[in-house]
Amino acid sequence: QAQLVESGGGLVQAGDSLRLSCTASGRTLNINTVAWFCQYPGKEREFVAGMRWGSGSTQILYRDSVKGRFTISRDSDKNTVYLQMNALKYEDTAVYSCAGALHFGHLARTPGAYNYWGQGTQVTVSP
Repeated sequence: QAQLVESGGGLVQAGDSLRLSCTASGRTLNINTVAWFCQYPGKEREFVAGMRWGSGSTQILYRDSVKGRFTISRDSDKNTVYLQMNALKYEDTAVYSCAGALHFGHLARTPGAYNYWGQGTQVTVSP
């Protein structure tokens, strides 16, 4: 089993930045894909950004609303994936969770495709 722990959420003003971290422990070889999802109150989780690595290549995807503002990156030495969130907007307010899996083929955008989940971290952006 692998475990994921997130950190970095908080309360910021519109236009500010935050960096979320997702650190894996345990059987980290079971993970070659990490995605960030957000969840609004009463709604299902939505894909925000994802990264898959291995075989000498890296695939990265973003949802349209965060392109140019959010950046996903990875520090393999620290088993950590980051989500740098710049130019935050009020509508970015949500609980953000990271998820991990061992995937081959396309990078999945659906929550059900992921085996491992962090506990979630609240991001609140005041207008």
